[in-house]
Amino acid sequence: MESVGKRCGRCHRKKYQTRGFQGETTPGPCKQSPMDAPTPIFEKRYNKQSQPSIGKRIGTRYKIQNRTGIIKMKSLTTDSFFNGCIQVKQNRSGYRFSIDAVLLAWHADPNPNDTILDLGTGCGIIPMILAYRNPEVKIYGIEVQTELADIANLNITENGMEDQITILCRDMKTLKHEDTSGPVDLAISNPPFRKSKSGRINPNQQRAIARHEIKTTLYDVVETARRMLKTSGRFVMVYPAGRMTDILTQMRASGIEPKSIRMVHSGKNTAAKMILVEGKKGGRSELKIGSPLVVYQENGSYSDEVEKIFKP
Repeated sequence: MESVGKRCGRCHRKKYQTRGFQGETTPGPCKQSPMDAPTPIFEKRYNKQSQPSIGKRIGTRYKIQNRTGIIKMKSLTTDSFFNGCIQVKQNRSGYRFSIDAVLLAWHADPNPNDTILDLGTGCGIIPMILAYRNPEVKIYGIEVQTELADIANLNITENGMEDQITILCRDMKTLKHEDTSGPVDLAISNPPFRKSKSGRINPNQQRAIARHEIKTTLYDVVETARRMLKTSGRFVMVYPAGRMTDILTQMRASGIEPKSIRMVHSGKNTAAKMILVEGKKGGRSELKIGSPLVVYQENGSYSDEVEKIFKP
């Protein structure tokens, strides 16, 4: 990958070109479609003290060396956001983010110069959306799964967002203020939403940990948010509507007062599947219910509001 050394005036990311297998070049991500550029191999030498750099291309996959020194080969796909200004790589067979993460990023609505903590960052999609839309914020993405943290670091590097986003691979229960240069202004999370012994556990371990409370429980998420937030700091979360009582009860018990709820419906005449909930650390009792968010129109296309969310 050849760096031009400048940032794009439209998306503020570093411009670069990639050479294809026949020696041809494709433009930087602002001008290419999701399928224009070949998927390279990323040979990662992980350094705990710094972000990884782009490595040697040796095929059509990424060669990822995790912290245990075991090299795993995983086929990655590339998704495009905001007319190609954000390129997101994910495991083809492992955990993949859904529209829930995109809706959460939209509703987080940070203030300029906020320090943001994303609990369970996955491939880093939420930090990247927030960094793209809010160039003055600083974001810390926390991910307990090593391979997902590696992919998140790759995404941050390839999108030229190292100055704004830091990925930490660790259990959120061990986080301290020193890890984020002090208390944060905003904590967000799209956490595992199924209780550990409920429903079928996905045989794919990466997906299972992301969906079931295997390594992280609702209590862990809310308590970590409380511990890391400043007084009057905000906590925004997306969660299944069926567990609304659980999240509201846990937030209040942890000293984060629920302030607003918005129901998310797949269609106009369907029951709510998810909720977007916001709370304030040490806030007073006052809960507002927002208008319903409908994802799809009757013809199956996105609603006008969701279409707006996907625009740069």
